[in-house]
Amino acid sequence: MAEELGIEEELRSRVKEAEKVLVGLGAEWSRDAGKDMGTAYEALARLLEGKDYFIVTVNVDGEIYQSSLDGKRITAPCGNVHWFQCRAACTTDIWEEGEVPDGICPHCGEPLIPNTVEAEHYIEEGYLISWREYTQWLGRTLNRRLEVLELGAGMEMRELQVIRWPLEKTVFFNNKAHMYRINGEFPQISDEIGDKARAVRENSVEFVEKL
Repeated sequence: MAEELGIEEELRSRVKEAEKVLVGLGAEWSRDAGKDMGTAYEALARLLEGKDYFIVTVNVDGEIYQSSLDGKRITAPCGNVHWFQCRAACTTDIWEEGEVPDGICPHCGEPLIPNTVEAEHYIEEGYLISWREYTQWLGRTLNRRLEVLELGAGMEMRELQVIRWPLEKTVFFNNKAHMYRINGEFPQISDEIGDKARAVRENSVEFVEKL
């Protein structure tokens, strides 16, 4: 327990001293994981309060947007079940929940379905604006004290492509970057960034709730 407390205190200190904080949220932060995500997101919001941060999440449940975290500092490239698109992808229009009461595409009459990567024809316009803002923000982190918190990203392809590999690359190229990889099953650190990262084998939601 003493070692755990040491890690928590160290992480809080690093976040406090960082100029920028990048957070990647994997499947451990999905509503389907069975945790109280509202409590976890508020704990994360307290940790990031007053910081220049950005969050990238692979989760599509939209829970993060119900928290006090700044929605303008979040990108969800895998979509959101509360956003809707035409099943036939006849248009790139995206509608918010309840915006089209009958759930029928006003352009072609096909049903509206959740705008997520699970759609047969995923319309990416729903996240592209926030993704551009994320990449622009990321470009401003070079040679700045950047703390990266990779929370609960496992080995599913979307987690690898959106979070694990890109965050490792960011830490590798930024001489002032440091990363925590917190995961109940897969906290392993690659050799390329081994001296700039710390692995914590613990469920990341439970870890953040203790901070």
